[in-house]
Amino acid sequence: MDVSKRTIEFEMVSIGSITLRVAVAGTGPLVVLVHGFPESWHSWRHQISALADAGYRVVAPDVRGYGGSSQPEAIDAYAMSELTADMAGLVDVFTPGEPAVIIGHDWGAPIAWHSALLHPDHFRAVAGLSVPHVPLGKRHALDAAMKNFIDKGLFFYLHYFQEPGRAEKELEGDVERAIKTMYYGWSGDAPKGYWHNRKAPDAKLLDEIDPVPTPMPTWFSEEDAAYYITEFERTGFRGALNRYRNFDRDFALYNSLPSYVIEQPALFIGGTEDPALVMFPSDPTEAMKPVFRDLRGAHMLDGIGHWTQQEAPDQVNRLLLSWLADL
Repeated sequence: MDVSKRTIEFEMVSIGSITLRVAVAGTGPLVVLVHGFPESWHSWRHQISALADAGYRVVAPDVRGYGGSSQPEAIDAYAMSELTADMAGLVDVFTPGEPAVIIGHDWGAPIAWHSALLHPDHFRAVAGLSVPHVPLGKRHALDAAMKNFIDKGLFFYLHYFQEPGRAEKELEGDVERAIKTMYYGWSGDAPKGYWHNRKAPDAKLLDEIDPVPTPMPTWFSEEDAAYYITEFERTGFRGALNRYRNFDRDFALYNSLPSYVIEQPALFIGGTEDPALVMFPSDPTEAMKPVFRDLRGAHMLDGIGHWTQQEAPDQVNRLLLSWLADL
């Protein structure tokens, strides 16, 4: 599993009552890489070396609930307020008093966006992959999903993930199938409609999903799959899924903020074939502009699905390094 041309060290970092396992490489200005679901620090394997070689100190934690990090039981332990505090805490450990750059993918993108909002003294710039930061609506994403999918008799994963234990039982029953199906199904290699064509709002996540190809796409090796499978067989999915059970709590927090506009220099990278973007009724790169003071790029990579930095590492690295160089 060749994840880097240079040595990656792992540190166990205590932040309050939480301990995070953190992959660390390089020296220089701090860059924090935040993964999403169902991922780990390993999701940034192609970026850690590239950024470290360019002169940055890179830290990529397992987000709480994942991998080698703490997995508190309480659902509210995974609220956005808690996760952003973890990221600010990492900055205090690695470069106390000096703000960092934060970059996130999938759930890591909202964690990055809101870290910039909630802890502006800790973060001097922010980038998000796959999930854009857009103006607050009258309803949060789960409410919108109910109207656009469940009320129309269609399955949607946000709804399925709400009941504690239900998705855990399915995914933990066959972790290999779960990981390979999600990674293939949300990628640009899967056929259109792979996830969003089921007229079964009470289905399970993997119901009526065709078997994944053998071998998997070239960007997702058997070694990569084995790493994720081993991690989730050991930890289960409860902590990871609890992130999805805080929509009401997070929405109240967002509405309490004096401003939802991100002031720091920002960057967005998405894929034209990303199923996550079906939740946005219009061009997400246009929708996000009103909530940024200094959006320096919004890029949609042709043919790329949800796993942006894993599917298109060279393109993502070029965009990130160019943006970082201009900060």
